[in-house]
Amino acid sequence: MGEPTVHETVLRVRYQETDQMGVVHHSNYAVWFEVGRTAFIREIGVSYGELEEQGILLPVVDLHCRFNSPARYEDEVRVLTRVGEMRGPKITFRYEVRRKSDNELVARGETIHMWTDRRMKRFNLKRQKPELYHLLLAHTH
Repeated sequence: MGEPTVHETVLRVRYQETDQMGVVHHSNYAVWFEVGRTAFIREIGVSYGELEEQGILLPVVDLHCRFNSPARYEDEVRVLTRVGEMRGPKITFRYEVRRKSDNELVARGETIHMWTDRRMKRFNLKRQKPELYHLLLAHTH
């Protein structure tokens, strides 16, 4: 395996994403993680839409986020996304959110997903879609 793929998505904090204190509300980080994750998957040559058309779903089963520094209205943030690990039917994506102006770490998190079919039954990606499994594995840290 070579270097892991890290996808960068740049977002500008919108007013409605901030709370009464003028900082990004914590609920927005899950949305930003999803934006980064879908862009990452698209960058390596697959899209969520294509996966769903094939009957492959990737629901979130766990989400963690640690906040380090506030992001504020109109800040540009970089969402850095990579695959952390793949084990059995699970895949973990890891994220860093950094303020673009000074590269300060705003938040760090991860989401854990389970490969399933349309009935939400666990799906063995390695056995049933080996080409996709190996494509993702090639980009794993």
